[in-house]
Amino acid sequence: MHASKQRFHRVIAIDGPAASGKSSVAQELALRLGFVYVNSGAIYRAITWYLLQKEISFEGDSISGALGAANLTSHLWDNESRIRIDDLDPGEHLRDDSVNKSVAGISQFPVVRQIVSKKLHQQARSHDLIVEGRDIGSVVFPETPYKFYLDASPEVRLQRRAAQGERDEIAIRDRADSLRRVSPLVIAKDAHVIDTSRLTIQQVIGEIVGRLKKMGLSV
Repeated sequence: MHASKQRFHRVIAIDGPAASGKSSVAQELALRLGFVYVNSGAIYRAITWYLLQKEISFEGDSISGALGAANLTSHLWDNESRIRIDDLDPGEHLRDDSVNKSVAGISQFPVVRQIVSKKLHQQARSHDLIVEGRDIGSVVFPETPYKFYLDASPEVRLQRRAAQGERDEIAIRDRADSLRRVSPLVIAKDAHVIDTSRLTIQQVIGEIVGRLKKMGLSV
């Protein structure tokens, strides 16, 4: 069944490039609204970590076979969705250097994106979600009316990334996200765009909440 034909709870999509403020805003907004927070990037990172641990070659057939045999489950922790693979919690390894270097490449495989989309759809059938990512409003939940795209200047995003202790290169990640053949990073036509360069987290949330109220969502 196509995603648009399925029965989903309310989904607020928050897309944008790396270090645009998606995570901080989405987490805080989920707490405020009582929605379940889902970081789609964490699912891609969990899958990347799993493939690295299993020493699976980064080829379509090998990845498809490995993930087809793996057991991916999600559970709630403080109203946040977390992923386990074969009953292993990869949480503390999601920011490993090896994962940072490989996740952009792994996320380009269609089979990986299909698995992540399926997992997100399963969760949306049970809970109201705030999902952050790069193609949530444009591809995964195109029918949701609640779409937001956060952005910031490259300089600001680079500073934020460094403050987080991350060493991946913003320009390289932007290029990989924008040019990949499957589900590239784009702004959904009906998304509300917010430049977070000079805004605090609370100011961004205030703008989102204001928009949601205008759209008739009780917040």
